[in-house]
Amino acid sequence: MTTLASGTTASDSEKDGLTRDALTVLQPGFPGTTAPDWLLRRLGEGLASVGLFGRNIASPEQLASLTAQLRSEREDVLVAIDEEGGDVTRLEARTGSSFPGNHALGAVDDVNLTREVAHELGRRLAECGVNLNWAPSADVNSNPSNPVIGVRSFGADPELVARHTAAYVTGLQSAGVAACTKHFPGHGDTAVDSHHALPRIDAERAVLEERELLPFRAAIAAGTRAVMSAHILVPTLDPDHPATLSLRVLTDLLRGRLGYDGLIVTDGMEMQAIAATYGIERGSVLAIAAGADAICVGGGLADDETVRRLRDALVSAVRSGELPEERLAEAAERVRGLARWATSAPAAEEAPPAPAADVTRVDVGLVAARRALTVTRADGFTPLTEPPYVALLAPVANIAVGDETPWGVGAELVRLLPGTETGAFAGEDAGQGVLDAAGARRIVVVVRDEHRHPWMTAALDTVLAARSDTVVVEMGVPQAPPRGALHIATHGAARVCGHAAAEVVAGA
Repeated sequence: MTTLASGTTASDSEKDGLTRDALTVLQPGFPGTTAPDWLLRRLGEGLASVGLFGRNIASPEQLASLTAQLRSEREDVLVAIDEEGGDVTRLEARTGSSFPGNHALGAVDDVNLTREVAHELGRRLAECGVNLNWAPSADVNSNPSNPVIGVRSFGADPELVARHTAAYVTGLQSAGVAACTKHFPGHGDTAVDSHHALPRIDAERAVLEERELLPFRAAIAAGTRAVMSAHILVPTLDPDHPATLSLRVLTDLLRGRLGYDGLIVTDGMEMQAIAATYGIERGSVLAIAAGADAICVGGGLADDETVRRLRDALVSAVRSGELPEERLAEAAERVRGLARWATSAPAAEEAPPAPAADVTRVDVGLVAARRALTVTRADGFTPLTEPPYVALLAPVANIAVGDETPWGVGAELVRLLPGTETGAFAGEDAGQGVLDAAGARRIVVVVRDEHRHPWMTAALDTVLAARSDTVVVEMGVPQAPPRGALHIATHGAARVCGHAAAEVVAGA
């Protein structure tokens, strides 16, 4: 028998069950493109989920080998990934995504196309052995200055976001990959990135009902298998705790009023909104107690020591009475329940409608990117036939997107117009730097969220004052007035968005 802190005793089997449940609710990451020994050992001890990031993926073949390695230790392991398509890609972090992101799909506003894109993305994930996707983002991008959502949102209209969220969930899950709709109760009206600090939304309850919650209701109605919580403070819902740690938000609202009974996953617990205020151990205990079922950790913390610390924190909280054992057991069973669904999902789900005649499995992403383009000031524009100079006005990427994923139109114009040269610029002297580097060549300036970066607007002013024939490509949320000899808004910076824009510039 084992003596517990309360003075009671438990059998070894009860102790082992508690430890297994504590491991089961964790979703850790890990370094490298093969599974480390400690991770395989933890899978044998009860760990039921792992999270994948760009650092874990070199190719589809390597990813399939990695997931097979994980399943050799635990057949029903949940393999999760943050693959939104568009700007946030892990499958194609080194090249840019073959699929436009949410904002481009919202710009097209064809729910069948959104469903087809999500299904094809899910099919590729399933082929590689991934069965849980931390997507889609159901956030309504109501604050144009939002530094972390932006083109990850379908748009600023709650009803548009709701219908495309539902279509995305349906398409993804029809491929046998569980959707994880995020970031509940909605991260769109924030001006702070929760990777760095704790955002706050001061909207009234009626606004939250009509705006933030509408897409999540649609996702629940569509059968989303998971929902991810947001590290945001919403005082009208809970003035004291961020949503991830709030009983009022996760249990009373999401489970109670919205009637959701699937898996609740936290956003990454190593993000500063939680880590810098509560610490990841304390935060994990509070999250499970509030109603979360799975603790996502590993974007920056990816080692056995982190897993051990979190497991022990949960076990200690149960033994001290802070965390009810039945709550931990309920959370672990939800994780196992999703794992059971994932093993049989492809046979159980209904396939989406057949794609339109001009859309094949291979090119659905490019077709969607082409349809998403907004081209203005095109009267009298003649496509380029000589190689231009492509100037990328490059802001600092948010952590969710990452710095490693290439973006822009340069690579695609090099392919279409050999001899094209490119350069990246930032800061107060960027405009003159572009002019000096371009020389006599035609200039294509690529911006990303120009409205959020005054230096970018100033640089564009300088270039256009000197070279009115400059082509402007906006690859973020188009808020600034269109200008240039030709203005193309791609509604996202995925590789296929750059491809579609380059076709217009070169008349391909």
